[in-house]
Order: sequence, then structure tokens, then C-alpha cells
Amino acid sequence: MKRNPQINKINIVTLGCSKNLVDSEKLMGQLIANGIEVVHDSDDTDAGTVVINTCGFIHDAKEESVETILNFIKAKEAGLIDNVYVMGCLSERYKKDLEKEILEVDRYFGVNDLEEIVQALGVDYRKELIGERQLTTPKHYAYLKISEGCDRTCSFCSIPMIRGKHKSLPIEELLNEAGILASKGVKELILIAQDLSYYGLDLYQEQKLSFLVNALSKIEGIEWIRLHYTYPANFPVEILPLMATNKKVCKYIDIPIQHINDDVLSKMRRASDAKNTIDLLRRFRKEVPGVAIRTTMLVGHPGEGENEFEELKEFIKEFRFDRLGVFTYSHEEGTYGYQHFKDEVPESIKQQRADELMEIQQKISGELNKAKQGKEFRALIDRSEGDFYIGRTEFDSPEVDNEVLVPKDQGKLIPGNFYTVKITDATEYDLFGEVLGKV
Repeated sequence: MKRNPQINKINIVTLGCSKNLVDSEKLMGQLIANGIEVVHDSDDTDAGTVVINTCGFIHDAKEESVETILNFIKAKEAGLIDNVYVMGCLSERYKKDLEKEILEVDRYFGVNDLEEIVQALGVDYRKELIGERQLTTPKHYAYLKISEGCDRTCSFCSIPMIRGKHKSLPIEELLNEAGILASKGVKELILIAQDLSYYGLDLYQEQKLSFLVNALSKIEGIEWIRLHYTYPANFPVEILPLMATNKKVCKYIDIPIQHINDDVLSKMRRASDAKNTIDLLRRFRKEVPGVAIRTTMLVGHPGEGENEFEELKEFIKEFRFDRLGVFTYSHEEGTYGYQHFKDEVPESIKQQRADELMEIQQKISGELNKAKQGKEFRALIDRSEGDFYIGRTEFDSPEVDNEVLVPKDQGKLIPGNFYTVKITDATEYDLFGEVLGKV
């Protein structure tokens, strides 16, 4: 007998970035408030309905999304689940194609269809729940999405096509959401958006990131505020004095540079050149001593030859970023790059260049971590795993950066609490420490 999806367990599967995760958490909050049992990212098939929140940013992410959909379709055909719904970026970008090619999906939704999804799952959308979420992260940290969409015109990026124009969320709404999160035990807020730098320009006609961060820092219970995804052009430099003096604002900036060669930056439509980029990065280190700078680079973009790549390599060696990730160029239909350039760099060369940069960064990371030996840091413990407690310093974001490993034989530590940790050893991407006391 077919099960009733309105009273059955619902499995929300999230793919892609932390912005997608927040969307899933808001959906889960709506469902739970309506008495629906919800699980997240479960591989089990005891949930009658599965909602897949997809990513459609680059080729690999699209492949993962399609593969996930097909796997759950097989489970549906085997009678293990009743319904499969698809939402998110892939669905927004390729809805018509997906409806023709994967007919077995019960319904497709875009990125702004939360109300419609809730109703399709058999319950009422409750507007009074704005700001309420069911956290999927450990209860002591949460992502706070402060805007939607993007007004930038980077040649390689499909996000404006998917998410639309930049739309800042009102400050009072964000403060309300942050207050709710703090009341649930959240101590660390990780601010996310496609572009934090732009925050406020559409809504208040001026950049308001610094004002927002300062207001968030006054919320009782919030101990750390971390900035992700800032854009180098028109960076809101007024945030730097706040970061230098406000102990609740982590000395951490995530700022995707993408490249340093002027010709490549111009083809990427990054609205910044090498000089302005380097001047900005140096200003970070001057005005916020000890700041950790995380960046990403994009290799294999049309126009990147061997000389341009060598310039990028030398820049990375010289600047010595604290954290660095590398992506290979993906020729995405609908983007400026797809319409105006040929995808001229072979995939094998793109990957070779990415590997070279990560090898350089691995050496830099190892040296920077070794320099931390013998020093003391405030660490937030995230979890217990095997023989260690796993934590982070203010210079590390969850999932993507260094972790601090503390042996369990030193005594019981409580996830979500802060401790003073002395670093005793280090590898390229991990620190080992001993606890000196609770903060």
C-alpha cells in the first residue's frame, strides 16, 4: 500500500554550499513546526519522501546532483520511497530540461520556492516562522545568510543567472534570526552570501556590513563572528578596525582573489587589478595584525597561458596565504565566458596547474602551522572523534580549514565550550594541542 507523504518521515538531502544548507534548514524548520518528522542527509530509505536540494554551479557539482537524483529514483522504483522532490540551483537553472529527462521526479522547485515546497509536502507555510531554522550543524555554530543573489558579472559564474540580483536582508530581520540562534546555544555566527562586500547597497544605498557585524556582536551568547565570501572590489574597509578591536569578530577574512595577472583578471571581469588587490591584502595585514586570509584561485580560465600561470605561482609563494583553495575553470553555458571565449586550456593542464598550486600551498601551510608550536590559542571544541577532541581557533572555519586535535587522555572536554590550548605539534593541515584550561 502506498504510504501517505503528509504523515510520513521526510528526508532533506543537501548538496553544494552553506547557502544551500541554510535553505534546507529553513525548510526543515517549517516542516517540524507542522508536526512532520524530518531527517537530514540520510542514506536510509525509511523516509517516504525525499527532497533533494541541488547544486548547479559547476560541472562536477551538477554531475553529483544528477547522480543523487537518479539514486533516489531507483529507490522509488524499488518501492522503498514514495516521492522524490528536487529543489535548489540545478532545478532553478535546468528545470525544463530536467522535467523532460527525469520524469520520475514528482516535482521540481527553484531556489525561491520555499512556500510552494512546504505546501506540496502537505502542510501550511507559516510566515511567523521567518528566522526559525532546524540546525544541521553542531548546535554551537550556525551560518547566517545575509543576502541573496549577486550583481557582479564575473565571466565564469552562473550564480546571477540562478539566484538573481543581489538582495540584502533587512538588518532587523537578521538580528532577530541571530537572536533566535543565540537562544538555542549558537556561539559562532558564520556570515555568508554570494558577496558580503555588497551588503546594504541595494537596501540602504550604502555598505552596511560593518554596522551589521557590530550590531550582531552585541547579542548575548554570540562569541565569534566570522566573514565568508567577501569580494575584493569595493571591499568595505571600515570592517577592519572593528575586526582589530572587537574580540567577538574573528580575525579571519575569506576573500576569493581568483588570479593576479591583469589580463586574466580583465577577462574574468573581476573589477579589480593586481595592484589594487595586493594593496588591499597588505592593508588587511597592516590594520588587523595576525589576520588569517583565506582565498581561492581559478586556473585554466581562457587567456591563462604559461606566463600568466607562472605569475600566479610566484604571487602565492610570495604572499603566503593562510588558507588557499583552487578550482579549475568550468565552461558554463549562459555565462559571459561561455559566450565570448573558447575553453582553450585542456582539462589535463587545468588539473596539473591546480595540483601545482596546492603543492605550493601545502608547503606554506606546513611552515605556518609549525610556527604555531608552543603558542597558546583559544579553541572552540566542535566534536569528539576517535581518540581526540576536535576543535578550531578563531583562524579556522568549520569543514574547510585547520582543526586542533586534543587527545582524550587529557580529560573530558565539552563540545561547544572554549578552552585555552597550547600547540604541541603540527602537520600541513592539522594542529595538535594540550588543554591548559577552560575559557
